[in-house]
Amino acid sequence: MPRRSSRSLWAIVRANVFTLFNLVIAILWVLIMIFGQWQNGLFGLVIVANALIGIVQELRAKATLDKLAVVNEAPVRVRRDGRDQEIEPRAVVLGDLILLGPGDRLLVDGEVVAAEGLEIDESLLTGEADPVHKRPGDQVLSGSFAVAGTGSFVATKVGADAYAAKLTEEASKFGLAHSELRDGITKFIRYVTYLVIPIGALLIWSQVRNEADFGTAITGAVAGIVTMIPEGLVLMTSIAFAVGVVRLGQRKVLVQELPAIEGLARVDVLCLDKTGTLTAGGMDLDEVLPLRAGEPVDDALAALANVDPRPNPTAQAIQARHPAMPEGWTVTGSVPFSSARKWSGAAFGEHGAWVLGAPDILLEPGSDGYEGAAELALSGARVLALCRTTSLEDDADIEPVALITLKQRIRPDAKETLAYFARQNVTLKIISGDNPDAVSAIAVGLGIPGGENAVDARTLPENDPGKLADTLEKNTVFGRVTPVQKRQFVGALQSRGHTVAMTGDGVNDVLALKDADLGIAMGAGSPATKAVAQVVLLDNRFATLPHVVGEGRRVLANIERVSNLFLTKTFYAIVLSLLTGVFGLMFPFEPRHSTLVNALTIGIPAFFLALAPSDERSRPGFVPRVLRFAVPAGVICAGAVFFSFWAAHSGSSTLLQDRTTAVITLFLTTWWVLILIARPLKWWKTILIAAMAALFAISFTIPLTRSFFGLAPSDVSNDLVAFGVSVVAAALISLAVKVTGTLRT
Repeated sequence: MPRRSSRSLWAIVRANVFTLFNLVIAILWVLIMIFGQWQNGLFGLVIVANALIGIVQELRAKATLDKLAVVNEAPVRVRRDGRDQEIEPRAVVLGDLILLGPGDRLLVDGEVVAAEGLEIDESLLTGEADPVHKRPGDQVLSGSFAVAGTGSFVATKVGADAYAAKLTEEASKFGLAHSELRDGITKFIRYVTYLVIPIGALLIWSQVRNEADFGTAITGAVAGIVTMIPEGLVLMTSIAFAVGVVRLGQRKVLVQELPAIEGLARVDVLCLDKTGTLTAGGMDLDEVLPLRAGEPVDDALAALANVDPRPNPTAQAIQARHPAMPEGWTVTGSVPFSSARKWSGAAFGEHGAWVLGAPDILLEPGSDGYEGAAELALSGARVLALCRTTSLEDDADIEPVALITLKQRIRPDAKETLAYFARQNVTLKIISGDNPDAVSAIAVGLGIPGGENAVDARTLPENDPGKLADTLEKNTVFGRVTPVQKRQFVGALQSRGHTVAMTGDGVNDVLALKDADLGIAMGAGSPATKAVAQVVLLDNRFATLPHVVGEGRRVLANIERVSNLFLTKTFYAIVLSLLTGVFGLMFPFEPRHSTLVNALTIGIPAFFLALAPSDERSRPGFVPRVLRFAVPAGVICAGAVFFSFWAAHSGSSTLLQDRTTAVITLFLTTWWVLILIARPLKWWKTILIAAMAALFAISFTIPLTRSFFGLAPSDVSNDLVAFGVSVVAAALISLAVKVTGTLRT
């Protein structure tokens, strides 16, 4: 299967070259080449440049994503020629014997050969949350993942034949769609397309009817139609997304779906799984506190830690002190650990059956060790109970033997990162499967507001989403949360209008990550977790999240600025076309005039603005806000240009002089729009705006450029009219911006 992060070179070229607007502009360019002057065909070069820039930027993003995707790919363990080895997922072939452990994804379909407590979660395929026990001979499907136990299966269907292959291919395509930002721009383009056809027809008819020179008429009509098309808007959006991918890639962040860049900028609730997110990977065995004398506590611990060939972090911590199975202890049966059970166990023949797990799950209130475990948990330590049992069945009698404490490693950057989200008014929810008191102790230590009151998830209502949502709104820390409850938490928060991000690293987080508006996985997390997340922190640094937020906010804020520029141009072109069509005047400028003004007030500035740093908070309502700015600004610009052109046309000046007057008015009004959009004016923005004005002045002063762009600033009275009208228009645009409140200063 193709990698999730990439699309082919041909797909990239097709998306950037074969568009409806490029087709329209190509036709208009051909008309200019046939009936007009070649200088008026400059807009054709802009389309070529747009396509090349878009292709190059996306190829850069593709290269970055492909490299990170290779790093992120979990190797597949197979047994070939009697030897266990790790291979890349693409190397799996029919007949391979694939080995499974907790957290492993099933990349191909197959038949189970061996299973020891093997449980497969097929929820992403079937919607059923309960894991399915698998035995030799059972079928397993790609798209599922192992949650407990170990086993192996033979690959029977690979590649495109696998069950989840087509779903994966459709759901995982590299793309720029499925986001509020992209959907808004798509709406703009669709509406403009509807307007271009009738208005373009009216403009062509009016120009041909009012001008004996057919070439001049076609040139005027083409100028109006080309200006209506926001040809650079999609380009600038694509560049902003692609550059964001590259920037985050440099910080070891894999963005598996590009809209995720804007997703975290919109998030207002961040759900954090304690283990692996606030705490670093791995734990250390701290204390072993016997509850009964004469019991082989150390041997039992060593035996339980060395049962599983794929030990979890708890078993690894115990193995550091007890690296080998004690002599004479032989496994006769076992139950692997799962997040739902919160315990694991094994039977060792004459040495009896033993279980290790959460004290508040295994021990009854009032029994030996129950109160002691609660007190230990208050310190923030992870506490486990070691117990003898009559059997490994759920209803067996259990006798507590010892309490074990594990020290968790708090991430050194966690406190600072959490403080950042608090400053940004992002609400935090700490969700963990651990003891509520232990989670609360860590939350308090990290300075999380409300961390002193942890809610035991076992007390939450099961069939009352409304009451669950109320509890989530009022509280911050939750312990003993099951995988199914994590998913319910996400849904309950979303039902209250929140945009929810979920972080995690274990298989118990997969369902919640999949349902969240944005799933964020740690690079050291399970393969299943990384597969469903939109963002993977490859270096496992929780402190990278603020940079992801910042990149998202940069993209959203800057694309909104760029959209204001391009759509102001679209609306003034539409209004000008209507006015000239209705009043029967020639169009106020030629295509080369439009190319000059648009390059200086939109094209070049937009390129810099789209990539500029920004920390503006994301705000909903992108489409109406842009329209509230672009429509009045565009109408005022069009009115100013039409009035100055009409005033000049009423005198004895030539058409070229009249159009020069219109060009001056158009530049000054749209240059003022640029100033408003670029605020706050930092030093580099001031230089950029001044440089655009200087280039426009130079185009008038050098004879070669004056001739090339068809400028004739020889009628002083007309030029003064242009300046006067522009000042009035600028004041009106400023007033409109203040009234609508669409821009921040």
